[in-house]
Amino acid sequence: MAVQKSIASSSLVEVIDRILDKGIVIDAWARVSLVGIELLAIEARVVIASVDTYLKYAEAIGLTATAAACSA
Repeated sequence: MAVQKSIASSSLVEVIDRILDKGIVIDAWARVSLVGIELLAIEARVVIASVDTYLKYAEAIGLTATAAACSA
């Protein structure tokens, strides 16, 4: 299959609109250890989305149930 080059360019507004509509989730985890001793552990979960998209994501992974239980 041949690679096709697109002539149309996306503006920054279109890119931001698509990110907010679909959302981006970045989940990273790193551990640095030396001779079996853990020196550094980093966990990060970054979600960039509109409120509506985030609520759908939170419901899918079960975060909304714990928030509803805490507020009741």
